[in-house]
Amino acid sequence: MNKKNIAILGSTGSIGTQALDVIKSHQDKFEVEVLTAQNNADLLIQQAVEFKPNTVVIGNEDLYDKVFSELDAHDIKVYCGEKALASVVEMDTIDLVLTALVGYAGVRPTIKAIESGKSIALANKETLVVAGELITKLAEEKGVNIYPVDSEHSAIFQCLVGEFHNPIEKIILTASGGPFRGKTREELLTVTKAQALKHPNWDMGAKVTIDSASLMNKGLEVIEAKWLFGLNTDQIEVIVHPQSIIHSMVQFEDGSIKAQMGLPDMKLPIQFAMGFPDRLKSDFPRFDFTKYPALTFEQPDLKTFRNLGLAYDALDKGGNMPCILNAANEIAVEEFLKDNIGFLEMSDVVEQCMGNIAFIKAPSYEDYVQTDKEVRIKALEIVNK
Repeated sequence: MNKKNIAILGSTGSIGTQALDVIKSHQDKFEVEVLTAQNNADLLIQQAVEFKPNTVVIGNEDLYDKVFSELDAHDIKVYCGEKALASVVEMDTIDLVLTALVGYAGVRPTIKAIESGKSIALANKETLVVAGELITKLAEEKGVNIYPVDSEHSAIFQCLVGEFHNPIEKIILTASGGPFRGKTREELLTVTKAQALKHPNWDMGAKVTIDSASLMNKGLEVIEAKWLFGLNTDQIEVIVHPQSIIHSMVQFEDGSIKAQMGLPDMKLPIQFAMGFPDRLKSDFPRFDFTKYPALTFEQPDLKTFRNLGLAYDALDKGGNMPCILNAANEIAVEEFLKDNIGFLEMSDVVEQCMGNIAFIKAPSYEDYVQTDKEVRIKALEIVNK
């Protein structure tokens, strides 16, 4: 295969750094064209010096001078701010854009990349949660492929390779259950952010780790799966699988189920998305069945972990409701991490926003932008009452 020129949006985060590890292992396959970060200027500079991209973007404009002065001698173009982030993805030299930004920030650059005809490796699930209908329609119009990077959606995608002509009966998204699996609402009243940030199986950024503990991460994945695979709500099932060995499954109309398995390691789905349609050789640890004599499964507790139910409600309602859910959750997680609200109160913030913000059945991009702004203001009002 020819070398692919990769733009990594969010190169200093968990997904971005692991993507660079993959590129380092396959320098004959991939070239780094663009790196971006929001605040971590030191790591961005270090990555740029090592991988020598054409361009870097630092989101925080206050850090521009620092990044520029460090990289000027290396003949690397340096830009800053949101507009630069959205325009840099339009560069002719880019083959694939890996969107590894956290949250709503990924929406605009992903849209711009699709409009420019770039293939997308999507690690930013919020993009499809907020504007799934708009994004998938645009990708279809532009003939752009969206390769999922989330381990669960990558698993579904891998199960569907060679099966695209066969209708899906349902997909089964697996969830680890997070650090609080089996706990009661009473026990969750007093959990701390330090406890919530200790995920049993995966090493992720703070936002995703908290979402995983509250099951909101799985809710966002349900919404993302609808748009990635063209499914109805009743075709998406969530099952708790504490070992995180089966990453997700597809059931076909004949009743047969295909599962994708492996040790919990995000490098595998990142590499699969970047290298598709080829499976690239790796030295990732191999799964040993004898070390896992029992793989277990259980129903998620929707009464205790209300976020998953709220996500299904938002998906059923459609329109801008998933956008409301996402923005309210982003604020709720921020406030929980600042110790301003308790763990269970995050769901209260989301639910109240879903009931108080104007519903728009067929939103435009501008409607999504406005909804996101309104929800963030409302969510902070709720927190500060």
